Amino acid sequence: MSVSDSHNRANVRRSREESVADFAAIAALVRELEPAKRPILSGGLATAFGCSIEGAIDEYDTVHFAVLLAQAGATRIGIADTVGYADPAAVRRVFKAVREAVAPIPVGAHFHNTRGLGLANALAALDAGIKQIDGCLGGLGGCPFAPGASGNVVTEDLVFMFEKMGVRTGIDLVKLLEVRRSLDGILADVPLDGALIKANLPKGFGASVN
Repeated sequence: MSVSDSHNRANVRRSREESVADFAAIAALVRELEPAKRPILSGGLATAFGCSIEGAIDEYDTVHFAVLLAQAGATRIGIADTVGYADPAAVRRVFKAVREAVAPIPVGAHFHNTRGLGLANALAALDAGIKQIDGCLGGLGGCPFAPGASGNVVTEDLVFMFEKMGVRTGIDLVKLLEVRRSLDGILADVPLDGALIKANLPKGFGASVN
């Protein structure tokens, strides 16, 4: 669901309250399953920092709906900067507030690189204690309500940044880049983004992170 009511109505044709009720119904179905068979139920909050329809979003609203999803049965909360309104300072504030409000439920981050701040925002989220950060190969993705958007934060650039800093992701970058290169043939007509794919890994990088 979207924190922006206008975006939620445009995107899924539901009010925010209806979306919370829908989520609660899904959570009720999950609870009917045997504990060992219950999936992770992630409550996602799009436009958590701003919306191309309404503009800036009140940070209180983001925390408020995160709490409602947690109360409805979410076992994970995902906070998304869907249209590129976030900045590192806001990311630290919002994620700190959401984590405190829904603890001990884990919180994840999802950033778009709409205005070039995707990696900076991911780093700010890490600083705020977030350990689950989404990315997409080649920066694929986007939002139909964000004209000119460049897509999601690039997975290979994100992994490289963390590994270069000494933050272990468990991802083999050499193999990841091989997969990324395969997209050039599979999605030949789709614009792809990313700096690492152009510059490649620095000399000796593999040895420096082992």
